[in-house]
Parts: sequence; C-alpha cells; structure tokens
Amino acid sequence: MESVTSGKETVVLAYSGGLDTSCILVWLKEQGFDVICYMANVGQDDDFEAAREKAAKLGAKKFVLVDLRKEFVEEFIWAGVQANALYEDRYLMGTSFARPCIARGQVKVAQEEGANYVSHGATGKGNDQVRFELTYYALYPRVKVIAPWRMPEFFNRFKGRLDLFEYAKANNIPLPVTPKTPWSMDANLMHISYESGVLENPNHHAPSDIYQMTKDPAGSPDLPEKLEITFEKGMPILVKNLNSGETKTDALELFLYLNEVGGRHGVGRIDIVENRFIGMKSRGIYETPGGTILYHAHLDIEAFTMDKELRKIKQALSIKFSEQVYQGFWYSPECEFTRHCITKSQEGVAGTVTLAVFKGQVQILGRMSPLSLYNEELVSMDVQGDYNPVDAGGFIKINALRLQEYRRLRQKQDKENPAK
Repeated sequence: MESVTSGKETVVLAYSGGLDTSCILVWLKEQGFDVICYMANVGQDDDFEAAREKAAKLGAKKFVLVDLRKEFVEEFIWAGVQANALYEDRYLMGTSFARPCIARGQVKVAQEEGANYVSHGATGKGNDQVRFELTYYALYPRVKVIAPWRMPEFFNRFKGRLDLFEYAKANNIPLPVTPKTPWSMDANLMHISYESGVLENPNHHAPSDIYQMTKDPAGSPDLPEKLEITFEKGMPILVKNLNSGETKTDALELFLYLNEVGGRHGVGRIDIVENRFIGMKSRGIYETPGGTILYHAHLDIEAFTMDKELRKIKQALSIKFSEQVYQGFWYSPECEFTRHCITKSQEGVAGTVTLAVFKGQVQILGRMSPLSLYNEELVSMDVQGDYNPVDAGGFIKINALRLQEYRRLRQKQDKENPAK
C-alpha cells in the first residue's frame, strides 16, 4: 500500500455519509488531500441529498452521486442468475456482486477528475477491502490506494467507535441521530447483510426485528402468490403475477418487483457461517428475496432445456465463478473466461416457469419452453415410441462390467488377505 503524501493531491473516497467515512473524509483532509466524495446508488435506502450536504459541510472538494442500479442488475445480478451462483452452497452474494460495480464507478470518477488516489472505509479483516482494491488495480493499474483501517497511524488512533465519536465531536462531524444497532449492515437492491456485534456469537439467535426486506414467514400472507417468470438466454425478461395480473419487463423494475413479492412472503432469509477469502470464518445473516425466487426459477428452466453433460460442466463452472466473484476477481482473466463459458451455455435456456411464493418458500408448479429437451412421448410409460426397451439390457450390462470386475478384484484380495 502506498504511504500517504503531504502533497496536495486529490483522492476519491467511497463515501456512505456514515460516521466512519465522514471521519475518514476529515482525516484525509488533515493529511493534505483534496477529497472528492463518491457515492454509488445501488438501491440502498440512503438519504443521498443529506449525504451531499454533509460532505460539503465537512469540506469535500466535490460530491459525485452515480446511479448504478440498472447496470448492477443487467451486468452483475443477471450474470449471477445465469450461473446459479452460490458461494459455499448457500450465499447468493449480494455484496460480492455489488462491490466490483461500485468500485468500477469509483475508478471512472477518479480518472475523469484526474485523481491519482482512491480510498475506502472497508476494515482490514473483511472481504470488501480485497474486492474494492482488486477492481481498482485491474481497471486503473497506476492508482494509489489509501485504506485507513490498515494504516497504523489511523487504527492506532481510532481503536473503536468511542474514538470516532470523540473525533467527530472535535471536528463538528454530525453524529448519528438514532442509536447504532448492535450489528453492522450492508444494503443494496439485491440484498441486505448483517454481521458483527452480537451476531459474532454464532449461537446467538438473530433478533426478530433485524430483518428489513422480508416479513417473518409466520406472519406472511396465508394465501400463496403465483408468478410466471419468462427467461431468454438464461436471463429473466418477463414476470407476470397470476394473482393480480401485474407484469414487469424492465430489468430493474422486474427485480425490484420480485423483491417486493418475495419480501412480503418472507422468502430469502439465511443465517450462515462462511469462509472469508482472507482465511477466517464469519457469521452472516442475509435476506435476498428476489434473488432467491430467480435462483429457483432459473435452476428449473435450465434443467428443462440443457443437455445433462453440458450442465455438469456448467455446474462446475458455477462453483468456480462463485468463488471468483466472492474473492473479488470479477475483472480477472479467469473470471472473464468463466463468464464467457456460462453465457455460451445459456443460449438455449429459454421458457417460462410457474411458481408459488408462500410462507418463506418458493414452490415450482410447472414449466414450458420452445427449446425443451423434454420429450413427453419418449418418457411416457404408456407410449413406446422410438425407444426399444430391449436396448436397455445391453446398456445395463456394459455399465455393470466395471462393477463385476471390481467385485472380482475385491474377492481376490479377500482370499489373499483374510480378515483376522
């Protein structure tokens, strides 16, 4: 990491308007920097105008707000849907997909403003520092990164929130009006994640009021909501609510609508312990309502339309892709290759899935596709069609050959080495 210089340089700070990045803004100014506050709208429920006013009051040279919601859905979330991306079999990676999108926007602002430095408020123990900085270096190789929470002169000065509060008071940084929750939260239009604080005890049950995107399944509606989701090349292009008749076709509106439907039925809550890239295990609670609905729907239409051997290869690529995204390697050559292969696999993944959303669950009800590999006559028990049952005997014998040989070898070994 580059050391801080006392020269008058410009730094683009990934700014949230919260206590941490507001203190970092003032601290960077103390180090002699002109600070441009960059804020990305990826669907979080933030008061952007209040953040703008706060940054100006604290001496920011400029405030830049970029609306990235549409590209977040179309370039990042849709890639995850096509891949059936899950990290360690459970996590849909809402934060992991957002970080390269946000960091790319930050790099663009830095280049447009002629800034040689970028900065962020990610901690030195988490994944986000890696995700941000790998994107910075991949897209802006000569950039210099200031990561305060990894710098002894910063973290020795600010050893906890009390130190930040004292610094804020001394520098007229507005303090939070509402009490801080005993956990940290990250939100975007794909999900909300909760970690740290009381949640660091992996056996501490999450408070019932922690969830913000989803209703408690026990208190959700007593009637299921039925949806039709139409896919083309593995991406959703239409959602129709069979209960209300509502339809959505715009990518952003479609995803937000699925969040709404899934949220009111309590879909998409998980509580897991995962392996961070830097080596430690961490406990995270996530709610991803729209993403969970699309995961189940896409999984179904893909199995309906894709050749089984191709799908085996694609499933292996999905695991690799999930690891690459989680670890921050979105802009790596291996991730580009993986995405290309997955996109190729989706050329025939088209059709409509009908499902019900009810009490935290997604139930598949049916599917249809003009590109289906399902042959109703071929599979029917009532119609023989072009399939000759006699052929199955030879198929079974060929597959049994290696099992017979394995048994012969085991019997030979048993005779030579009888059990004592």
